[in-house]
This record gives sequence, C-alpha cells and structure tokens, in this order.
Amino acid sequence: MTTSIVVDNVTKSFRYQYHRTLKQVLTKKTDADASDRFRALDGVSFEVQQGESIGLMGLNGSGKSTLLKMVSGVMTPDEGQVLTRGRISGLIATGAGFHSELSGRDNIYMNAAMLGMTKEETDSKFDDIAGFADVGRQLDMPVGNYSSGQFARLGFAVAVHVDCDIFIADEVLAVGDRPFKRKCLKRMKEIRESGITMFYVSHSAASVKKMCDRAIVLDKGVVGFDGDVEGAIKYLHYDGDDDEPDAEESEVDERDEELANDI
Repeated sequence: MTTSIVVDNVTKSFRYQYHRTLKQVLTKKTDADASDRFRALDGVSFEVQQGESIGLMGLNGSGKSTLLKMVSGVMTPDEGQVLTRGRISGLIATGAGFHSELSGRDNIYMNAAMLGMTKEETDSKFDDIAGFADVGRQLDMPVGNYSSGQFARLGFAVAVHVDCDIFIADEVLAVGDRPFKRKCLKRMKEIRESGITMFYVSHSAASVKKMCDRAIVLDKGVVGFDGDVEGAIKYLHYDGDDDEPDAEESEVDERDEELANDI
C-alpha cells in the first residue's frame, strides 16, 4: 500500500507576546521577558496510507489546526518533517484565501488557482461549484458582505471539486445550516469512497464515526491516542451526543423529498 502522509517527529513552537507599558518601551526595560515560547506540537509522528480516512480529534488548543497546516504546506515544522504524496485540497479555515472586495465568482477562480486548478479546470467545473455553494444572486456580490455560513459554502464548494489525492477539512461542519451540513457529509463520503486520503478535524464524535476508519487524538501537542474511532472517543470521554445530522435522519429527509417530488 502507498504511503500518503508521513509526519516524522514534528515539533512546532510559537511565541507568546506580552504588551509592555510605554515606560518599558521607552526605557527598553522590563521586569520579565517580553515573550516566551510554547510548543503547539511536540514530537508528533504517524503515517497515513493512501485511501485512509483519518479523524483528527482533541480538545481546543491541542494542536489540531497547526498539524493540518503542516500537512497542507501552509506552515513548516521547527523540527522533524512532513511528507505528502500528490495534490492536496481542502478547507482549513472558513474563507481562507478569499479577497473581501472581490465577488464570489472571482473568488472561486482565485481560490481554485490557489488549490492548483487551472483556469480551464475551473471553467469546466464552475457551474457545479456555484450550484454546490448555492449562494444565489450574491455570487456576484463582494464576499466581504457574506455571512460566515456563506463563506463556508463557497470555500467548501471549491475545495470538494478539486481533483486531489489528499483532502483535509478543519471543522467544516461547524458553520452552516443543517441542509448544508448534510450536503457536506454526503460529498465527503463520496470523496472517501473514491479512494482519496481524508484528514478530518471535528469535535463531533458522531460525524467522525460516520466519516473515519481511524482516529488520532492530540493531547497538549502530543499524540495521546492513535487507533479505532471508538477508542478515541473513549480517550476523550466524549459521549457522542451532538446535533450533527445522523444517517437515519438524512434517510428520512431524502424519502420526504422524494415524496414531495412525486406529488
């Protein structure tokens, strides 16, 4: 089996910044260091095989988003290395890469280019992207006027239409209404079933169960657990009760829609 992602002894530190008083700035004196460092990731190692669906879990501040930025190439480690195979797509922040003064239409092309798509590829998929985003006439409005939900719609719509080998998503279901969340889950299942490697961050135990075969739990910057999803949920003491639409509810909605279409 082909290895898709290698994270080898990765460490990443950030600097705390403290504001000095005007007097301290002018005199260049302070009773304490103006800054110190903390480790967001500390010696993290694991491998992901092509086609695996990995749930990345952990409490807030555990290092999940930092790790995804390493995998996506947005950030580099201080120590260790991250190796990936093939094209990477996904959504690591709502509205990342958007220009607030450009229209949704223009931002689709710009965001797609940032994810490695040519103009010809974007032209051929534009109608599908716009249809998935479903922001209506606001597609031609500046995205600076969009709500957070509309940002999520547009960003996710572009990301899921990129032909890629690795798909990453950071809390993509945290924003948006229930129908959009269901549509996202359905599309992500299609991505998973196509053999694309998926790296999925979520606090929702229910959605990780549905989307992933394996889970990695970060605990204060280190790997606390790496194994089956049920084990990860127990490690985190999650009970799995959340408001994500479950498969049974989605099936009921689909049947209702079919009945409505027949009337």
